[in-house]
Amino acid sequence: MEIIREAKGKDIDSMAEKVFMESIRIIGGLRKLIEYRNLTWLPSLAEASYVIIMKNEAIKTYKEIAYELGITEQTAKNIATADEERVKEYIINEGERPDEHIAGGLAKLAYKKIKQEGGFEESSFSKEEIEALGIDWAVHVLARIKGIDFPADEEVLKTHLEGMEIMGKRIEDILSAIEYPVKSPAELLHKIKEKLND
Repeated sequence: MEIIREAKGKDIDSMAEKVFMESIRIIGGLRKLIEYRNLTWLPSLAEASYVIIMKNEAIKTYKEIAYELGITEQTAKNIATADEERVKEYIINEGERPDEHIAGGLAKLAYKKIKQEGGFEESSFSKEEIEALGIDWAVHVLARIKGIDFPADEEVLKTHLEGMEIMGKRIEDILSAIEYPVKSPAELLHKIKEKLND
């Protein structure tokens, strides 16, 4: 059986980035994230965006998604099966936190909205806007570490992320400052975010 590596001729990375950006819009933008005190959602949103695209566009199994992203099959399934309507209710009414994967629900809402509006042909954010917001780095990091086995050490990560710059900081300097081993992609994103805030 042939495993599909691309999403029907489209770029998985750019599709995941679009879902990520739309997820942030659904929340109400970065300012709303700050009000929620949930900038920690960004790494989870990036991961969830990939899961949703890989499941729906590349038609990958939970096992394949888990392997490529360095997460568990159960995490991939929790993201893909999150009840987006319950998450939407939580975001809109700021009620009780549902027993759902919040980032997964947001990514599903974003994916559905993008599909309803004509798909992934154009990005509604320009590259310059995305870079100015300083929030695209998580998607780019995930794209470059696809296929790495976790836990990962510094050398492996430096090899895959070589030459990246995040918010004016060299990735090599950031990676030198974090503790190893890194257990998962989500942990890597969290550790990078912490160093960006130092």
